[in-house]
Amino acid sequence: MSDIPSFPYQLMWQERQLVSVANLTRRDGVDFLRLAPQIGLKTTITRYPLRQANQALADLRAGQFNGAAVLVV
Repeated sequence: MSDIPSFPYQLMWQERQLVSVANLTRRDGVDFLRLAPQIGLKTTITRYPLRQANQALADLRAGQFNGAAVLVV
């Protein structure tokens, strides 16, 4: 990854957090999903109708839920 060019920080629209994505294969995902129930992995989601997307963002900023928010149609 040394071929990534440098650029002025302000070009990132004042973002304050950089995150990376793990390099996993489809097989890794299948294996993980098979293993998840065996190790007791529990997921927590909060559903919001699509029309309440702004409320979901506000709740996220305010720390109103644990886990992930999901917009549903």
